[in-house]
Amino acid sequence: MDKVSEIAKMIDHSLLHPTLTDEELREGCEFAKKHKVASVCIKPYAVRSTAALLKGSDVRVGTVVGFPHGNSLPELKANEAELACQEGAVELDMVVNIGKVLSEKWDYIEAEIKAVNDVANKYEAILKVIFENDFLPEDKYKIKLCEICSKVKVAFVKTSTGYGFVKGDDNKYSYKGATDHDLELMRKHCSPEVQVKAAGGLRTLDDVLRVKEMGVTRIGASATEAILREAKRRFRE
Repeated sequence: MDKVSEIAKMIDHSLLHPTLTDEELREGCEFAKKHKVASVCIKPYAVRSTAALLKGSDVRVGTVVGFPHGNSLPELKANEAELACQEGAVELDMVVNIGKVLSEKWDYIEAEIKAVNDVANKYEAILKVIFENDFLPEDKYKIKLCEICSKVKVAFVKTSTGYGFVKGDDNKYSYKGATDHDLELMRKHCSPEVQVKAAGGLRTLDDVLRVKEMGVTRIGASATEAILREAKRRFRE
């Protein structure tokens, strides 16, 4: 596998913006198929049509669970995962209940992660657990989540949704997304079998190469076209 293909196979092409139309979703899936990325991460209602569109390609169908704020009941998250897998999803990106994390209700968090991971295992799909690190003010929360995810044996831990904007003292919203500090922390505190996905703010090839060196194996990106364009210029010309 050449370097461009290697980069492409790190990318979950994100098609999750609230305003994305059906036509834009279709075009995004066609783009993903053409450039042979790892997966598309799409809205739940589009799983069935996307599975049909990508049939015969090696691009995996991914969708989200409890997205973007993680507030659904665990039973609903499990049901959402079940339906997604039945319709063709083979990758699930689930948001934890952030309020429960901040309340340190770890039994609750472990139970909801296990419920969705059990569904994923039933269908031979994989689960990525989204922490939404911008909402977690101390490393202790992230470390505990890594420990739980390692215990449950999920496939991936993931930094962010891309939509976790934090309101500052100036009443403006900001977003850090995948920081080097968090990625190093997550890689350090997860078992070797749990992979790390970086999402939020990764827009350039250099961003991808940097996090790859930290042990990241997947990234979530909406700037896929720009990243791959630069990869082709740098590695093939």
